[in-house]
Amino acid sequence: MALGGAPQAYPQTSDRIPDHPVPHRGFDLIGWLSAPRHSGTPGMYALGPAARTPQEQRDEDGAGIPAWQLLLRAALNLVVAWEVFYYLGSLVNVEIRGFVVPKVGDGGGLTFTTWLVDLLEIALLVKVFGRMGRWSLVWRRYGRPLVRRAVVATEKKAVIPAQADGRPQAVDPWWAFRAVAEPGGLALLEQETASGRVNDVDHQRLNRALECVRDYPDRLAALLDAVRDHGSAACAHPSGLRDLPARGSGNDLLLRQIRLGTAEDVPKNPPAYRGVDLALDPTLLGTSLLAVGPSGTGKTVRLARPVAETLCLQALAGTAVVVVVGAADADLGPDSWYDVVVAPGDSRGRYGLDLYGGARRPEEGASRLADALLPEELAPRATLARQALQQVVGPFAAAHGRPPGLRELCLLLRGDADAWDGLREELRATGQLTDHQYDLAQRERMHGQIDDPGGLLADRLGLLDRPVFAGCFNAAPGGGAGDPAGKRTAPGSVPRDAGLPLFAMHALDHPLRVRIALPEHAHPEAARILARLAVGQFLHAAGTRQDRSLFAGLVVDDASAVIDTHSVRDLQRLRGAHAGAVLLLRTLSDLPEGLRAPLFGAVGGRMAFPGLAPWDGTLFAETWGTVWVDERDITRAPDTSGGMFKRTWRAIRTVLAGERAQTESVTTRRVERRRWSPSELAQVLPGGHAVLSLTAVDGTPVPPLLVDLRK
Repeated sequence: MALGGAPQAYPQTSDRIPDHPVPHRGFDLIGWLSAPRHSGTPGMYALGPAARTPQEQRDEDGAGIPAWQLLLRAALNLVVAWEVFYYLGSLVNVEIRGFVVPKVGDGGGLTFTTWLVDLLEIALLVKVFGRMGRWSLVWRRYGRPLVRRAVVATEKKAVIPAQADGRPQAVDPWWAFRAVAEPGGLALLEQETASGRVNDVDHQRLNRALECVRDYPDRLAALLDAVRDHGSAACAHPSGLRDLPARGSGNDLLLRQIRLGTAEDVPKNPPAYRGVDLALDPTLLGTSLLAVGPSGTGKTVRLARPVAETLCLQALAGTAVVVVVGAADADLGPDSWYDVVVAPGDSRGRYGLDLYGGARRPEEGASRLADALLPEELAPRATLARQALQQVVGPFAAAHGRPPGLRELCLLLRGDADAWDGLREELRATGQLTDHQYDLAQRERMHGQIDDPGGLLADRLGLLDRPVFAGCFNAAPGGGAGDPAGKRTAPGSVPRDAGLPLFAMHALDHPLRVRIALPEHAHPEAARILARLAVGQFLHAAGTRQDRSLFAGLVVDDASAVIDTHSVRDLQRLRGAHAGAVLLLRTLSDLPEGLRAPLFGAVGGRMAFPGLAPWDGTLFAETWGTVWVDERDITRAPDTSGGMFKRTWRAIRTVLAGERAQTESVTTRRVERRRWSPSELAQVLPGGHAVLSLTAVDGTPVPPLLVDLRK
């Protein structure tokens, strides 16, 4: 049983079919599934342009040659090669006849030898003159497109099998169901597909449900019955939604990708990535991503919101759970995107936040709460703070079967006599006083001492124990701090006696969409405590989940308050837990210097936005390392060569042109240079762009790329 006795509040999963499912008309499901996709290269959007082949990369230097010049050069080399073959072949044939005829006669041996020598001559001439005439480039630029058009024209003349409605036969979106369903069991689903009422979320959700129940005959039969009776509305998300309102473009749920932008065609980007659309997916988000840039550079709109959107869509499809943390006014999507909205101090909040995260053991919840209450500058006192909270929460939970409410916890930490007497009486009544006598004695001994963290913790908790936050956090049943004027309930939740139903982070094994809206402007210090608490609980819950089939995603709009030693350590564990985080920072200066390098080492993705401070760019430059490049040095000197006539002509040209003739000496050498220097990151990046590097969960890297986020 979770700490707290009563179940924590979150929307329960259900097999209920929504009474009024949202219609989806006009979606071409078959066309979406049939669209060509290329996969295999991390970071590349599957529906975008394919990666350049090595041959195309080698031909890149010839892409700017005009057509007339390319064709004229190819034709001249062809003429010269033919003439050389004609005259050289005549001479060689004379020699062959003089060598072969006396030995084998004028017969088949002579013919075979002549053909063999001619083939060798042709191969040699094609290699020499074909390279000079760029025949391979002519073929790829003009010959191959002609052949492709001819093949397409031939295919159009062929008979294409058609469906009953006359449309060409294409991908079967329900082939997995067809293998296990009874005849006629997919009639409604096929009818909805033909009329465009089945979208990509429905397709992915139903196929995900089939994967989960395939090995369980009873559950498989129930799924097939639901599909037969309700079609695409079967197994709907508990919210009843089958899509997101105000959904943007760039989501490909088939490969679970979200398109971010286009890699620019600049020398800084490797040739294989130039002009390619870049995207994020759980494979890349699983190593976490850190984005740094000043306010107004597009971190929230062009990164945080798209990632939150795609994870919300995946949650509707039953493949992910997402927690989005940010200020109440941050553009992280409308509230209708989320199942749970925790907005302390705001009337739009439908849920409160469990201060203990639904921890199974008192020590876990107390430890997370202590880390959230004390900022990084008070980290030396964190050990004593965790110990003090555990000495209070543990005995209280044993006596009451629930954690202490906010006001109760403050009184116990301050050493209120009535609160401690009541706790002892409860422990004595339940026969557990002996088991917790040592913790109580230790806590009483610390009261009033200089190094006692109890008073500090109580003062920090007092920032949350305010009327504006009434009912948003744990409260004592039947009264106490935070009691609202009335009670509110939510579908599928168990309301407490005081306040809103509490959301607990241990619910990450459900496909939930959670938004935590922080009151940064009205109550900045309380917002920082809540941000640290939510992020700390997520990192702990995601890393200790038993069921990791869902990808757990965390998006933090301003992570300056949540980065500490514990969060950096927990970030490293997300990679193996099918989870990841997207952290946004305005500047690395907001973090203690000792945390900056460990944070860069804990994440696999790094993103620099325009306007980056040079000292921030230094860490990016060091992390991205160096690359070998060809450097050219050109030395110019006055031209003094030649005889009297040439010197006289140079003198006349100097008088007429106003400048002396010079000679150039070019030296090329291979040197090691930084991929991106701090000054380039600080001064060169244009608006709407960013430099992005990624790492897949299996360790495959994506080099730093200049990305246009507006395309």
